[in-house]
Amino acid sequence: MTTATTTTTLSAAPPPPIRRRRNKTAKWSALFLSPAMIVIGVFTVIPMLMTIWISLNKWSMFTSITDMTFVGLDNYARLLGDASRMQAIANTGVYVGLSVLITIPLALLIALLLYFPKLKGKGVVRTLLFATYVIPTIAIVIIWGNIYSPGYGPLSAMVTAIGLTPPGWLSDPQWALLSLVIFNVWQMLGYYVILLIAGLTQINEELYEAARIDGAGLIRQTWSITIPLLRPSLVFVVLMTFVNSIQVFDPIYLLTQGGPANSTNVVGFEIQRSAFQYGMAGESSALAVSLFLMIVAIGGVLGIIMKGRKR
Repeated sequence: MTTATTTTTLSAAPPPPIRRRRNKTAKWSALFLSPAMIVIGVFTVIPMLMTIWISLNKWSMFTSITDMTFVGLDNYARLLGDASRMQAIANTGVYVGLSVLITIPLALLIALLLYFPKLKGKGVVRTLLFATYVIPTIAIVIIWGNIYSPGYGPLSAMVTAIGLTPPGWLSDPQWALLSLVIFNVWQMLGYYVILLIAGLTQINEELYEAARIDGAGLIRQTWSITIPLLRPSLVFVVLMTFVNSIQVFDPIYLLTQGGPANSTNVVGFEIQRSAFQYGMAGESSALAVSLFLMIVAIGGVLGIIMKGRKR
């Protein structure tokens, strides 16, 4: 009995030359990966750890780092009592929610229209849609700043042409955040459409042929075949929309500076303003860590949903 077990164990182990080859491959892999890991460690891991440490201290960026005072979780507790930061969190939630609710159905609809019908010029349309994502943000912000201009902007001119009074797109607290959501949807929509089209290419065409033979119409095919099999791509697009929206900063900084009346102040802009305008490094770091934890939590939930659906 013992002899048989020993024989089985020895036969299962790889021969010494194979083990040596694997060890050599692992060493070369570690050698080639080490420059990238060093860069990630220096520019990602170390700053993250420093941000967590600073969030536990009271420190003004206008003073020496030696003046830092440990306060534990006081900075996190102070966030809950600060009306400006709580409004920034609320504005961020509205911005993210509207971006997801508008972008995902629209991207899915456009992806289906560009993938299934036998239309000429679909490649050109895809290129134009994706171009909105690769154009530098500063250039797009300048264009949309002119579009939203209350005096000579084309959007206000169109509203006036139909006999209505145009609102102050970026100067009215009731419209400013929604105007920025529209800008975000326009900028990111093409990227998400391309991702969903890539997911559609992975669906076997034979499934649609079998459904048509069984008498299933277009809506039934979309609901029973396309949506379930496209779910991994949809979950990924939802996650990307969430992450890109919750980290919004450039349009806020360039167009509204958090105004009017703090109506477009979001977490990303509040972090920058607290740290570099007011010097409150501890509070801004606590807000940054809280934002990171929110992203990790939502990403984890979406990952669990996608994993559960695969089963």
